[in-house]
Amino acid sequence: MPFQNEYVDKNTPIPMYYQLKEIILKEIREKQLKPGDMLPTEEEFCKIFDLSRTTVRQAMIELVGDGHLYRIKGKGTYIAKPKILQDFMRKLESYSEQMKRLNMTPKTEVLDIKRISATEEVSEALNINEGDDVVLLKRLRYANDDPIVVLDTYLTVACADILNIDMKKTGLYEFMSRSRNTKVIKVIRQIEAVAATKQESEALQIHAGYPIQLTTTIGFNEDEEPVEYSIAKYRGDKNKFIVELYT
Repeated sequence: MPFQNEYVDKNTPIPMYYQLKEIILKEIREKQLKPGDMLPTEEEFCKIFDLSRTTVRQAMIELVGDGHLYRIKGKGTYIAKPKILQDFMRKLESYSEQMKRLNMTPKTEVLDIKRISATEEVSEALNINEGDDVVLLKRLRYANDDPIVVLDTYLTVACADILNIDMKKTGLYEFMSRSRNTKVIKVIRQIEAVAATKQESEALQIHAGYPIQLTTTIGFNEDEEPVEYSIAKYRGDKNKFIVELYT
């Protein structure tokens, strides 16, 4: 049973709300509390640990803000699913490879694939002329049936054969690796926080205005020529990012 033999030490300088947070996190780590489990109410926590409502509420607010808990109005507070550790800032691999490495089931829904004329933004990223033909590949990607990221990928005409490929069965980088002219060996990525638009919120099953992580990627072949420009939008409540640096 959760919270057995746990207590808040009132004789230590460690804040009581922080001790409660650590107790709940310990129960999550030890799988005494699992995703979807409902927590005791604030009033029940007050009785269990002999704490004030203000102390309990501060712990709950911070755990919700950190993504460990989520609330359903009128029902209660629940344990959230762990965030997916996105380490593509330090490792170049396909989405499917990454998900399988994390013991998750990947799924990709192809929303659209077609030839279009490059906009100013796309032409600048791919070092081509504005109005030149590019291939646009729009996808929605899942991890264990949860929508995780929606992305638009623009490819140079060297990748035009992708229009004849079933992208539900073939990964993008798997296809691009078939030719030295399109194989991506280096990427430059930028990441920033933005608010989800109505269209993005519908695809990712979140509220409009909810924070998402916008990641742009330019992929280069071995001749240092850009061949891919991707704009990915990750759910803020389902992902966290790691960067590895060396001196």
